[in-house]
Amino acid sequence: MLPALLIGLREGLEAALVVGILVAYIRRLGRADVLGRMWIGIALAIALALGTGAALTFGTYALAPGAQEIIGGSLSLVAVVMVTWMIFWIQKAGRTMKSSLQGGIDRALADGGLWALIAVGFVSVAREGIETTLLLWSMVQSSGRAPLALPGALVGLGIAVVIGWLLARGAVRLDLRRFFSWTGGFLVIVAAGVLAYAVMDLQEAGVLPGPFSALAPTDPATGAVLSGAAGFPLGWAFDASAVVAPGGALASILQATVGFMPHMTWLQVIAWAAYLVVVGSFFVRGVRSGGARRRAAAQVAPRTAPFTSTSSGAA
Repeated sequence: MLPALLIGLREGLEAALVVGILVAYIRRLGRADVLGRMWIGIALAIALALGTGAALTFGTYALAPGAQEIIGGSLSLVAVVMVTWMIFWIQKAGRTMKSSLQGGIDRALADGGLWALIAVGFVSVAREGIETTLLLWSMVQSSGRAPLALPGALVGLGIAVVIGWLLARGAVRLDLRRFFSWTGGFLVIVAAGVLAYAVMDLQEAGVLPGPFSALAPTDPATGAVLSGAAGFPLGWAFDASAVVAPGGALASILQATVGFMPHMTWLQVIAWAAYLVVVGSFFVRGVRSGGARRRAAAQVAPRTAPFTSTSSGAA
C-alpha cells in the first residue's frame, strides 16, 4: 500500500500543479469563460487513464498464459521507459514547464477553437495519468497485492489534490524541488524492480533465455536448474524462499519497494543492478548539478519568498 500511495502522491501532485498553472493563467488573462473547455480535456485524460487500467486488468485474463507473460513483460518495459523519461524530464524541463504550459494556452486562445483548449487540458494531464496507470499495474502484477495497492494509490492521489489546492491558494509552502528529488529517487528504485519483473515475465514466456529454457544449466544427477555461481548466467541467482516466503506480506513489500524477489534469475539481478547503477548515477548527477545552479543563482540575485521560489522552480 505504501509504494502505491507514494506513486499516487508524486504523480498526482505533478498533475495537480499542471492543472493549477493552467487554471491560474486562464483566470489571470480574464478568460474564465473558457475554463469549461479545459476541464473537458482534463476529464477525458482521467477517463483515458482509468480505461487503460481497466483494459490492462481485465483484458489480460482472456489471454493464454504465454501471451499474458509477453504482454505483461512488454508493458512493464514501457512503464520503465516512461518513468525514466519523466524523472529526467522533470529535472531538465521543470524550470520551463510553466512557460510551456502558458504558451500552449496562448496558442489555443489565439486559434479560438473549442478543441484547441480541450487538447491542452487533455495532453497536459494524460501523460501523468498513463504513466501512473502503467507503473501501478506493473507493480501490482509483480507483487500480487491489488486489494492493497488500489486504496494506497487513491489515498496518494487524494492527498496530492489537497496539497495542490492548498499550494494554489497559498495556504501551505512546500519545497517542490526537494519533494520531486526524493520521490524521483524512490521511482528509480521502483522502476528497477519493475524491470526485474519484466525480465522474469519474458523469461517465463521464452522470449529471453533463463531457467525455463533448454539453455539453463542443470544438475546432471537431478536435472534441477543450478543456483548461485554455478547457475550463472542463465540459471537462478539465489533462492531465499526459506527466509522470505514467496507470496507473503514481507515478500510483497520488498518486491513493491526495492524489487527483491525470494527467487531471482541471474538476468533479473543483472538488469536490476545495471538499471540502479546507470540510471541512479545520472539521477544523482542531475540533482547535484541542479543544486549547484541554484547556489550560483542565489549568489547573483537575492532569494525570493520560499513558495515563489519552490513553486516556480518545479513548474
